[in-house]
Parts: sequence; structure tokens; C-alpha cells
Amino acid sequence: MSRFITFGEVMLRLTPPDHEVLFQTNRFVATFGGAEANVAVSLANYGEDVAYVTAAPKNPVGDAMIRELRSFNVDTRFIRRSGSRLGVYYT
Repeated sequence: MSRFITFGEVMLRLTPPDHEVLFQTNRFVATFGGAEANVAVSLANYGEDVAYVTAAPKNPVGDAMIRELRSFNVDTRFIRRSGSRLGVYYT
């Protein structure tokens, strides 16, 4: 088995529920996304040893982001905790 390290930004993804359009709702489903995080999770799903290098805010959102990556067996020990903000995108 190979060891992989991915670098990149994890972002908070906000999606309207039930296939609604953005302006039809006042509720959102919050998940995490980002190309490099998706690659890390995919590699881990194939049983590869993968770590992620990024920064995460020192707050509950950062805690949730790290918890989500760990739930897919992505090594998070190289994630630096700093600041209080995380990028957000809407789908």
C-alpha cells in the first residue's frame, strides 16, 4: 500500500434541502467539500493510507470538518488549527 498526502482547502458547502432552488428556501444542509478533500476520501475508501494537509479554524466548524475527514479514515494530524473562518460555497 502506498502513502498519499493531499494539500488543499476544505470548504463548507451549503445546499438547499429537497432539491429546492437557492432562493426558495431559508434552510440549508451543511457538508464539507473541496477537490483535494474528495481525493483524500476516495483514496481512503480504496483502503489507501492518506493524510490531509490544510488549516482549519479553531471553532466547532473546524472540529466538525476534522471529524468528517476522520470518519473516512483520513489522517488529520497535519491539519493546523488557526483563525476562525472557513470558505463557504452554495450549490
